[in-house]
Amino acid sequence: MARPRPAWRPPARDGVGASRVAATPGPWCTWGTFLPQRLPAAPDWPERLARGDVLDANGQPLRADSPCTPGQVAWYWRALPPEPRVPFEIDVLHRCEHLVAVDKPHFLPVTPGGRYLQETVLVRLKRELGIDTLVPLHRLDRETAGVLLFTVQPGLRRPYHELFLQRRVHKVYEAVAPWRADLEWPVLRRSRLVERAGEAFMQMQEVEGEANAETRVELLRRLPRDGDDAEPRAHYRLQPITGRKHQLRVHMAALGMPIDGDRIYPRLLPPEDPLAGPDYRQPLQLLARELTFDDPVTGQCRSFSSRLQLRALQEVQALPGPPAPPNP
Repeated sequence: MARPRPAWRPPARDGVGASRVAATPGPWCTWGTFLPQRLPAAPDWPERLARGDVLDANGQPLRADSPCTPGQVAWYWRALPPEPRVPFEIDVLHRCEHLVAVDKPHFLPVTPGGRYLQETVLVRLKRELGIDTLVPLHRLDRETAGVLLFTVQPGLRRPYHELFLQRRVHKVYEAVAPWRADLEWPVLRRSRLVERAGEAFMQMQEVEGEANAETRVELLRRLPRDGDDAEPRAHYRLQPITGRKHQLRVHMAALGMPIDGDRIYPRLLPPEDPLAGPDYRQPLQLLARELTFDDPVTGQCRSFSSRLQLRALQEVQALPGPPAPPNP
């Protein structure tokens, strides 16, 4: 059962919205003893309480010796050590009273999580636009670039969110991946995707059973080889009919065409060194090119297109010879 929406929420601080925690029954009688037990990942609760950075449901600062009773709510702001800045900017494609559409760069997560807080699209946009009510309508992987949509008004989130739930948003992606001469284009990949268990939990996998994921793959053009021994590549258009986690990446890998720069499929590579950071020269060659839908609030047709270009395409030309077969 969903928790009731709070009647009051503290304002954001530097683009970071407040989080709340409810006291649970246990061997504690003060907030100074409860918080370190409930949220041990933050070692500085005594300092936060002393600064007045933990508030009760009415916005009053809680002290370390403030009584803590089960069900009582406290507000706090998530904090992380300084994060290296992702050296790419967010391009605002559209802004109105209802929606904000942006071009998300590679390597920037959409929302805070794990070791990412300030260096996320949501927090950056809240700071830059001054809109604390922004909420993403859908997700893109941290490694994926392209069109990303946010709602502005809390009361309008449901009708826009239902567009995605009901598959009434037309999505177009582009990718660079190996070329396969034995396939007839376009290819329609249908399969059942589930999460892997164990250490590879972040991976999805295809299993037997009724299909729950469907992707149309079209060949746009072949690309010239980067050297005589290089594997031939191609530029593809991907249209997901469903919206499963990592769907495009799994389907392309299953077709024997893993997307260039993919660190998860077909093989999960070791995580990046958090101190060294990612190799910004090797982004995942996947771009959310276009979103199109009928606006449920205004009734007008909305279409947002990315202004970005995949790095692998910036300096290449199509191979000479006959064009790729037309798509029906």
